[in-house]
Parts: sequence; structure tokens; C-alpha cells
Amino acid sequence: MNRYRIVLVALGLGLSLSACKDQQAHPATVVRPVLSVVVAPQTSRTLGFAGTIEPQVRSDLGFRVLGRMITRDVNVGDAVQKGAQLAALDPLPFELAVRSAQADLSNALAQLDNATATETRQQALLERNVTSEAQFEAAQQAREAASAAVTRARAALAKAQEQLNDARLLADFNGVVTATAAEPGQVVQPGQTVVTVARPDIREAVVDVPADINGSLHADARFDIALQLDPSVRASGTVREIAPQADPATRTRRIRITLENPPASFRLGTTITATLTTAASPHIELPASALLERDGKTMVWVVDPAANTVSAREVKVAARDDHSFRVVEGLAPGTRVVTAGVNSLTPGQTVKISNGASR
Repeated sequence: MNRYRIVLVALGLGLSLSACKDQQAHPATVVRPVLSVVVAPQTSRTLGFAGTIEPQVRSDLGFRVLGRMITRDVNVGDAVQKGAQLAALDPLPFELAVRSAQADLSNALAQLDNATATETRQQALLERNVTSEAQFEAAQQAREAASAAVTRARAALAKAQEQLNDARLLADFNGVVTATAAEPGQVVQPGQTVVTVARPDIREAVVDVPADINGSLHADARFDIALQLDPSVRASGTVREIAPQADPATRTRRIRITLENPPASFRLGTTITATLTTAASPHIELPASALLERDGKTMVWVVDPAANTVSAREVKVAARDDHSFRVVEGLAPGTRVVTAGVNSLTPGQTVKISNGASR
């Protein structure tokens, strides 16, 4: 009986070893799930650009006279009303100029009164043939000169009073202070920017676009605008202005887009994404993760739908960026292409189409 058990155990061990050898000789085929997409030609191109919300109306305000600034009543971010004081110069020099002009006017008026009285007296004497015609004409000329001096003195006084008023910098409209360029105690020149005020009610989106797509832009082109912090908050707008020249450093053109009924969350300085959809010749566009580069060739993995295997196919790429690339040769519409993990596949490898694949 013991001999019979020993024989059975030996037979079992032999069968187990034989099965292990068969598994080593014929390993199980590994089926890898992959993400893929069925390519189709596209007749439009969508371009997205980052930008900011800026005021359409913005004024750099400064004094029209030379002087020492003694106060600045606003800071960046302050809301101001039309006519509110933004800054002021030392008024003493201007007040003294007004007093001097007033004194000159009083003197000119006194001279005019005296010249008028002299003319009247000379006219009465001339009527009685007591004085000469020449003396009367001299009195007339003196009176006219005095009258001109009064006019000049009044103009000087008006100018002095205007300069005194210009010593106060006032807001031209309701707005928000976006920048300051001078501090109290500083001597400012006429026209030098002291405060920048913007109108928050008229806003626009400002984006910089590459110069090579300038041909796709035109006046009144429409953009879709979305907040980067909350893409669900959206608005639309049309191109108001295209910079005539590209920036020499970045080779981009600045585009200003007028917003149509922007939501309140489109505040000044907010970062946005402006999207432009343009017509384009039919082309195939794939995500950048689908591109395989080996030995100086650009390839993609193509899935055989009958055998569920992959093979590398060389393609010609027309344009590419960090997110996608355009194929102009090597792929036919309806071909399924692997879009992820392309560097770990091998020719003829069996794959399984993942549920997340695009159909």
C-alpha cells in the first residue's frame, strides 16, 4: 500500500513539472489597454490666448502748471467721482500772482479814469478854441492806451486765477485710480503724469497673439471670453483694435476686444482666456501625446481593428505646439490612432481599446 502511494506522488510531481515547462515555453499574451481616437478631418481651427481685462478709457492726469505738490488725496484702487480733488500744488505762488494781477488791474483802471477825464477836458477846451487839435488827439491816444492796458491787466488776472485753479488736480469722470506717479513734496512739471484714472464701466479684453496668425484676424472678428479662475463665467466680444506692428521682442500683436455685456466678475486686471474659431483647410489634428519620434522620423501607432494590434506609421507633420500637432500626410480619415503611452508599445502588440477612447 505504501509503495502504491509513493508511485502516485511521483506521478503528480511529474505532471506539475511538465505543466510549468509548458507555461514557460508558451507565456500568456499580455493585452494592454490603450487610449485612442478615430481621426477625422477638421475644417475649422480653435485658438486660445491668455489675456487680461483692462479699461477702454484710461487717462493720465497731471498739472498744467509747474509747482511743488503738497498733497495727493488718492491711492491705487480708490474710486473717485467727477470733480473730486486728486492732488494739489502749493497755492502760495499762485495766490501772490493773483494779488499782483489784481493790483496791476487797479492801477490800469486808475490810469484809464485819469486819461478819460483828460480827454473830456481837452474836448471841452477845443470846442471853445482854447486848446489845439493836436493836444486833443494826444489826450485821445492816452485814453486808448489806458483802455488797452486795462484789457491786458484783466487778461493777466484771468490767467493768474486760472493757474491758481490749476494748482488743484480734479477728476474728469467717475473712475478708479489705477496708478500713481508722483509723491507729495515732489516738484512736478506741466503735463507730468501724477495719477492714472480708468473708467471701470467700459471694459475690454487685451490679448497678445502670435504674428503668424495675423491673417486669421480682421476687424469685428468675434472671440469667446472666459475667466481662467471660473471658465463657466463667459462673455463674447469683437475686435476693436489690432496693433499695426508686432512687438520686436515677443513677435506678438496686441489685440483689444470690446466686451458685450460683461458680467460683474470681469473686473479690471482679471486673467481671461480668449478663444477664436477660424475656418481652415481640411486637416487632421491629434494631441501631442500621440506623436512618436524615433531615428529622426515622426510616427503614430495605428490600431488594426480586426486583430487589435498596433503598428507604427510614419506621418508628415505640418505644425505642432505643446498641446497638439497637425498631420498633412500619412493618415486617412477613419484610422484609429493611439493617443497615450506611445513610447512603451511594440509593433504587433495586442491592445484593448479603453472605454475612454474617442469613437
